Amino acid sequence: MSGNRLDVTIENVNEVYDGPGGILWEMLMGEEIHVGGEQETNILAQKAGVNAESHLLDVCSALGGPARHLAQTWGCRVTGLDATQRMHTEAISRTKQAGLDDKVEYKLGNALDMPFRANSFDVVWGQDAWCYITDKKRLIEECARVLKPGGILAFTDWLETGSMSNDEWQALYTFMVFPSMETLDGYATLAETAGLTVIEKEDLSPDFARHIQLYLYNVQNEFRQGILDNYGHEMYDEVVRGITLWRDASAAGKVGRGRIIARKALRSWT
Repeated sequence: MSGNRLDVTIENVNEVYDGPGGILWEMLMGEEIHVGGEQETNILAQKAGVNAESHLLDVCSALGGPARHLAQTWGCRVTGLDATQRMHTEAISRTKQAGLDDKVEYKLGNALDMPFRANSFDVVWGQDAWCYITDKKRLIEECARVLKPGGILAFTDWLETGSMSNDEWQALYTFMVFPSMETLDGYATLAETAGLTVIEKEDLSPDFARHIQLYLYNVQNEFRQGILDNYGHEMYDEVVRGITLWRDASAAGKVGRGRIIARKALRSWT
């Protein structure tokens, strides 16, 4: 497991997504705000066995893009959990506009102390957002707690995939406002420790590196003038600097992305 940690709190993350940071990432990634958009959501849903009978919890649901897509495409019921007020309010508004508020609801709350009873959800889900959570062990324990027996934990996240100097990881984390990142094996160990059985873990890092390069290209071309007009040269230069750091680190195999699928036992033998 990774031992690198930056002094970042949930309030710092909220400041980013309440401000220009949330707008920027939606600009680059679309309203799902994760690598690969709807295509990646469909892959994860298929692997998790999502269907019309599923009640799915999206942990760190942001603008609700994946929640709406899942409800519309896969027919499931979705509860989104997010700690950022702007994201929460906007998700509710967009979901009402899409006519999906009968299938999707949102809770404002902390992923480390989920406002749900144990054994509540068929699927607990996350996409590229748990790198913002300060305590990964507690997060996975909470996911396991709220899963029904036999339920599936399915998530992707940004990962540490190689060794980095202190200066390197601090610069990468500071730009993204990450408190920490896990390794793929680290997440698998946390899932097993929480009583889940890992049924798939996949390194998606080559695809991640291609997407980071694309984000940098789009910032420097398609979105350049919009960022300059709305946020100025200082913001534009900082975005280019930060994404370039991530481009270089991903190309060097130091950071990446992965997918974990795990199952909760049908019954406890303790």
